[in-house]
Amino acid sequence: MKKPEILAPASSLEVLKTAFDYGADAVYIGGEMYGLRAKAKNFSLEDMKEGIRYAHDRGGKVYVTANITAHDRDLAGVEQYFEELKEIGPDALIISDPGVFTIARKVCPGIDVHISTQANNVNYMTFNFWREQGAVRVVTARELSLEEIGRIRENIPEDLEIETFVHGAMCISYSGRCLLSHYFTGRDANLGACTHPCRWRYHIVEETRPGEYMPIEENERGTYIFNSKDLCMIGHIPELAAAGIDSFKIEGRMKTALYVAVVARTYRQAVDDYFEDPDKYKERLPYYQEEIAKCTYRQFTTGFFFGPTDHETQIYDNNTYVRGYTYLGRVDEVTEEGLAVFDQKNKFSAGDEIELMMPEGENITALVEHMYNEYGEVDSCPHPGERIRIRLSEPVRAGVILRQEAGGGDE
Repeated sequence: MKKPEILAPASSLEVLKTAFDYGADAVYIGGEMYGLRAKAKNFSLEDMKEGIRYAHDRGGKVYVTANITAHDRDLAGVEQYFEELKEIGPDALIISDPGVFTIARKVCPGIDVHISTQANNVNYMTFNFWREQGAVRVVTARELSLEEIGRIRENIPEDLEIETFVHGAMCISYSGRCLLSHYFTGRDANLGACTHPCRWRYHIVEETRPGEYMPIEENERGTYIFNSKDLCMIGHIPELAAAGIDSFKIEGRMKTALYVAVVARTYRQAVDDYFEDPDKYKERLPYYQEEIAKCTYRQFTTGFFFGPTDHETQIYDNNTYVRGYTYLGRVDEVTEEGLAVFDQKNKFSAGDEIELMMPEGENITALVEHMYNEYGEVDSCPHPGERIRIRLSEPVRAGVILRQEAGGGDE
């Protein structure tokens, strides 16, 4: 079997670099227009250039999302945007709309096109249709089972790649094409501005009694009737590989560098171990499961891979994340004096034990011996974004993620 690609999300240049440092083969990113994560930091053209250089220097690839459902008013801008992307040279464009696809093939004939999950790709004839148009990869709809994906693989050419989401948040709506956000708030999920109404708490109002809100209750806290658990397939690498999937896709273009590092590194280890020796993968499975739970998540499910979902795939009593660890920052440099320099993301203090998350797979516990901000030595760093320097009890290098064990927390 061909070893699948590990495809990670990146919301910023920092997260892109983290993804490659921690084992991703490729990343998918959004520009400042025409992707489906309008609230993500996203990439300027200059950041895209640097990110693509960083990836290519390491043998990696960068795919740019342009998967909105486009209106007539968008088309001229899309064409101009693709003219700019042609000069930058990403490895592929991720597209769902046939009109946008047509523009991409005209403007960027030298850039591969991947068909987004938003295009509702659920049968092999759809896959073959897109190949005939010039696509080189199709992303499966999340509603497909492994059995269905395997049948698609058997009925499409070998050179047409299959990409499948294997980890991350699930959408209540078919292939993510949701209308609730636009209906409630005027912010269109299919234009990248989703307000995530699937995570809200709902009541019923009977038409003859307006204003009388009747709760939908599983318990005294209420019920979140659309709130899915997060997908996690770290325990099913053999089945995913056997289905003929070419790219294992991780959801999360709104997530932190810590999330991307944890998930990319764990899937990298699991895939490498399985292809080296299936028995090694089985032996290390508890380790992968423990590691993957160290980033934020909403409990775990295997989604649709083993058949239709049921009540066990939903979370009815809350919309909170589980937080195993707190993200402290990513080391930018280490001074001649041995101080780690970075922009701190969350509060921690001198004297704390923290964890150095090494790209190679090791987690090293270290003591924060001294901490300095721009004014001198301090006891703690309570203000996110502060530029700080710390002396640790263990050696560290640039690019290493720093984290600290934490309890659960709200979203």
